[in-house]
Amino acid sequence: MEAVLSILVGLFFTAGIYLMLSKAIVRILLGVVVFGNAVNLLIFTAGRIMREVPPVMSLDMTQLTGDTANPLPQALILTAIVISFSFFSFLLVLTFRTYQEVGTDDTVKLRVAEPEGKILPPMGY
Repeated sequence: MEAVLSILVGLFFTAGIYLMLSKAIVRILLGVVVFGNAVNLLIFTAGRIMREVPPVMSLDMTQLTGDTANPLPQALILTAIVISFSFFSFLLVLTFRTYQEVGTDDTVKLRVAEPEGKILPPMGY
């Protein structure tokens, strides 16, 4: 199971980087979301995937016995999902406002906001 999820993580990273290299801001945002999901899936895969009992103890137990699922990666992923969703929502609103003001989501055409008469950074290498 870990091998399949590792390949899926690699595909997510590849798709996320490909989308982030685009000129359209909406594709860049989708690339950031896919990249964040790849990181979450990587943490989940690294935290051992088990179908054993959940890490719940009764009142009379002082220590867990046997194999149990690791709750730390699951808690980290849940927190990361909430943070990434709020970050994506903020960036989506920022992109929408930029589109309303400038009329495009192309990053090359957004260079009109830079001052004229000054040397601009290179467009590519």
